Amino acid sequence: MSRVRVASFSISIDGFGAGPDQSLAHPLGVGGEALHDWIFPTRTLQKNLFGRDGGESGEDDNFASRGFENIGAWILGRNMFGPVRGPWPDEAWRGWWGENPVYHVPVFVLSHHARKPLVMAGGTTFHFVTEGAEVALARALDAADGRDIRVGGGVQVIQQYLRRRLIDEMHIAISPILLGSGERLFDGIDLPALGYSCSQRVATPAATHVVIERN
Repeated sequence: MSRVRVASFSISIDGFGAGPDQSLAHPLGVGGEALHDWIFPTRTLQKNLFGRDGGESGEDDNFASRGFENIGAWILGRNMFGPVRGPWPDEAWRGWWGENPVYHVPVFVLSHHARKPLVMAGGTTFHFVTEGAEVALARALDAADGRDIRVGGGVQVIQQYLRRRLIDEMHIAISPILLGSGERLFDGIDLPALGYSCSQRVATPAATHVVIERN
């Protein structure tokens, strides 16, 4: 049975999942790239993002690897696909990751503006969903064919699914940095009231990993 998961989502000590002023130059907001310092050296990211052998093993890599296990589809917000805002001026923008993105499964992008599916190398196809979060999830579940759905973010997309109690498990990596402003992941979210609790905590020099599950 499919589970809806958030994995390897990084936040700062002060709770921000992205920095301020997101742009083409700063896709994660100013200072936001430092949120992910824990995952860049891992074997999993080096292989999946850069196609390289090597990298660090250990607990950080264990969590990164778990995030790719049994994934049949992804859901992303439009900002996670690219910096273009408003109606699509054309179809020139094809994502942050080059012609062979890291997903290798169908990806459903929440958007207010329609665009035809974008077929990429390696099995990734981006589908742009204008009917809302629940329709995107229904389509992702159908595409996943029993495997899990990974909600990749950003912050507002995760919040939509949390408020509906549609996320089964979240792995949050708390990075030892302060951003001061940006997008707070749990702003206005009462996790205990929604039926969530912590099931695991592992600290490494690079991050504190917390797993939160729906009761």
